[in-house]
Amino acid sequence: MIIGGVATSVCTKDEVIMPNQVVVGDKIVLTKPLGTQVAVNLNQWMELGTPSWNIAKDLISPEHVVKAYEDATTSMTTLNLAAARLMHKHGAHAATDVTGFGLLGHSRNLAEFQLEEVDFHIHTLPILARLAEVCRQLIAKGGRNFKLFEGLSSETSGGLLVCLGPESADKFVADMKAQGGKAWIVGDVVQGSKTSKISENPNIIEVEY
Repeated sequence: MIIGGVATSVCTKDEVIMPNQVVVGDKIVLTKPLGTQVAVNLNQWMELGTPSWNIAKDLISPEHVVKAYEDATTSMTTLNLAAARLMHKHGAHAATDVTGFGLLGHSRNLAEFQLEEVDFHIHTLPILARLAEVCRQLIAKGGRNFKLFEGLSSETSGGLLVCLGPESADKFVADMKAQGGKAWIVGDVVQGSKTSKISENPNIIEVEY
């Protein structure tokens, strides 16, 4: 059992994709769904019978909580190796993982690092099935606001957020799906001031494993 550790490697300059080459017109791709924090919390609330579960139990069945938790576990234990390899194949211009700072936090960090004056506009949120509606209803009933739609919900072992040219993005997504993975075009790169924004009414994609 490995409790803690570090891995290092040596690579050539050609093997490194610098994370600052984004240009206007690029597409933004995400390789795992959002909602892991929501799924894990719902499962914990249910198992412990917390006050939060007293609110949530009228919004989602125990069976669907278990399914969301299992899907989140599948997502979290899926490596980003295939996506990383496809970044090289399709000439990615930049990428970051999506973890503790949420989608918005990590995309803003990436935007701020760019050489060009660009903004990231995120218009689509792939979310583990049923959790989007649960989050809406939790807010309405005075329960916890995970800030999932604002891109501020923490993710654990999230996917890669990758910027590619339009044709390359389409091919990247197709290759990910052909290999049994998941990927979606979730945004566009436009002229701007090195920040990231999520649409007020983003398109929600329900994701199941």
